[in-house]
Amino acid sequence: MSTPTMFDLTGRVALITGSSRGLGLAMAEGLASAGAKVVLNGRDPATLGTAAEGLRKNGRAVDIAPFDVADSEAGAAAIQGIVARHGRLDILIGNAGITFRAPLADWPAAEWDRVVGAHLRSCFFLSQAAAPALKASGHGRIIFTGSLTAIMGRATIHAYVAAKAGLAGMARSLAAELGEFGVTCNTIAPGYFETELNAALLKDPVFVQRVVTRTALHRWGKPAEIAGAALFLASDAGAYVTGHQLVVDGGFSSTM
Repeated sequence: MSTPTMFDLTGRVALITGSSRGLGLAMAEGLASAGAKVVLNGRDPATLGTAAEGLRKNGRAVDIAPFDVADSEAGAAAIQGIVARHGRLDILIGNAGITFRAPLADWPAAEWDRVVGAHLRSCFFLSQAAAPALKASGHGRIIFTGSLTAIMGRATIHAYVAAKAGLAGMARSLAAELGEFGVTCNTIAPGYFETELNAALLKDPVFVQRVVTRTALHRWGKPAEIAGAALFLASDAGAYVTGHQLVVDGGFSSTM
C-alpha cells in the first residue's frame, strides 16, 4: 500500500533517541515505513545493531548513532555526524528516558538529577544542536515523548513526572522560537504501554487490571500503536500543528 503524499517522508532523515526497543523502535519503524531514513540511538552499539538489522530486513533505510543522551557534547557530535553522512536532518524525536521509583522521603538528589537530565536536559541540548539543520530543512520537526503522568500525576516517580511536564512546556517555548523557520515542536504523551520501562508495573497483576479497568479501550497499548502519532507530527500532515501535546492513552484520561 502506498503512503498518502501528506504522510510521505521519502528523502527525510530522522534521529530517534532511545530507539533500540520499545516506543522508540516502534516510532522508527513507523517513520521508516513512510520512507524516512531513520537513525537509531542508544548507548549500546550491539543492541542498536540488532535493532537496525531487524528494520533492514523489512527494507527500511537505517543508520545508527550510539551515544548517551545525558552527554550533551556527545549528542552534538552525533548530530554533526548525521548531517555530514546524510546531508541533512529533518526530524528529531527525543524519546530516550529512564525512571526511578521511591517515596518522597527516600529520593536522593543524585537520582533526581539523573532522571531530569536524561529526559529534560538532554532534549533541550539535542534540540539546540539540531536546530540549524532543522531550520535548513524547511520542514523541520522536533517531537518529545512526554507522558500521561505529566498531566495526571503519579506517586513515587516525582522526577519523571516533573521532567515530562517540563518537556511539554519546553515544546511550547521551542515552537514559539522556531516556528518562523518552519520548524514545529510537539509532545506525544503516551498512556500505559507494554514496554520494558513498564516491566515492573506489568509484573503486578493488580495494577495491570487497574489500568485495564480505567482505560476506555480496556487494554494496555502496544508499542506499534504510538507510530501513527509520530508519523502525523513528523510529516506534512501535521505541518500546522505546533506547541501541542498529543495524548495517546486509549482513553485513560478521558474516563472516570
